[in-house]
Amino acid sequence: MWLWDLFKGSIQKEDPSDWLPDLDYGDAAQRAYLKTMAKDTVINFVARIMSTLEVDIQNKDGTEWEYILNVRPNKDQTAADFWQSFFYRLIDENEVLVVKTDDDQLLIADDFSRKEYAVFDDIFSGVTVKGYTFNRSFPMSEVIYMQYNNDKLERWTKGLFDDYSELFGRILEVAMRNNQIRGSVAVETTGSLANQKDESGKTRAQKLQEYIDKIYNSFRTKSVAIVAKMKGFEYEEYTNKQGVSNQSLEELNKLKSTLIDDVANMIGVPTALIYGEKADLKDNMNAMRKLCTDSLVKKTRDELIAKIIDRKEYQKGVRVEVRGVMRKDALELADSIDKLVSSMVFTPNQVLQELGYAKSDDPDMDKRYMTKNYHDVKGGGMSDED
Repeated sequence: MWLWDLFKGSIQKEDPSDWLPDLDYGDAAQRAYLKTMAKDTVINFVARIMSTLEVDIQNKDGTEWEYILNVRPNKDQTAADFWQSFFYRLIDENEVLVVKTDDDQLLIADDFSRKEYAVFDDIFSGVTVKGYTFNRSFPMSEVIYMQYNNDKLERWTKGLFDDYSELFGRILEVAMRNNQIRGSVAVETTGSLANQKDESGKTRAQKLQEYIDKIYNSFRTKSVAIVAKMKGFEYEEYTNKQGVSNQSLEELNKLKSTLIDDVANMIGVPTALIYGEKADLKDNMNAMRKLCTDSLVKKTRDELIAKIIDRKEYQKGVRVEVRGVMRKDALELADSIDKLVSSMVFTPNQVLQELGYAKSDDPDMDKRYMTKNYHDVKGGGMSDED
């Protein structure tokens, strides 16, 4: 609306410095949402994949841990929601702390303080969950605590986004100028008549301002706008007299994609998966497993073994398996599975675990099998009967 206010001031013959507002335009380079968008896009992608994990405690009966970890970790979250929040916080903040309450609920801490010791358990105090701070302290042996070991992520992205946000702001300004509506208004009037009031108590300048506002709103809100042409009043628009380039908008999209690509590369996520591209899907899925999810699964399994299984149970063969993350298609690997089992390299149960499925209780699934075509040939050859 500054164009119409400027016109009004020129009618009243006032000095523009008397009525122009003191505007604070801010720093166009501060685009914090770019950082949030890129990080959320990638981290949420990984967290959603990891939320499909299933925990299997083997060779141990009568434990509540499988129900807690796979069904209902606490009263407010399902297992999928819990693990998604767990891994999001782990990657975003480089660490995550889970405490177990007296009624066997697992709660993800929003804030805490850690005091480290050389030969004793580290102590977590000031643990806060949803605004509630526990009065007690938690030793390391009683909590689930994981570190992502990528503390450079925050520092690197901060410097990166400071540079990119400034560039984004400049491109955005160019795009807004390219699509700005520009026009001029010519009115036959004098400053002495502009301040005279009529029967309604309005000056000529006020009436003209109201009329201009109506024209402006009509052009701004309607796809087809028709206005009356008054004597002594002319409006000329300069916009769209020349072709407007969409280059700035394309550059904005490319810049946002570049930010996502940089964060994805740091975390180990193939960018094609984030954008839903189907080209080389199998290779990208394998890369995702090797570069990202396998390490997270290993960290989770090691932490759960250390915290819910003691030394004696481990020596007796009790194990914790984390499976179900990016589970492979058994039908696509049927030929390879047949060769692995028939050559005695794997037992059927070992194949199930490699594919991300639970072991079978059938004793025969733990046996090794070899087909005849893999048997040793003795005595210089086989007879026709053999």
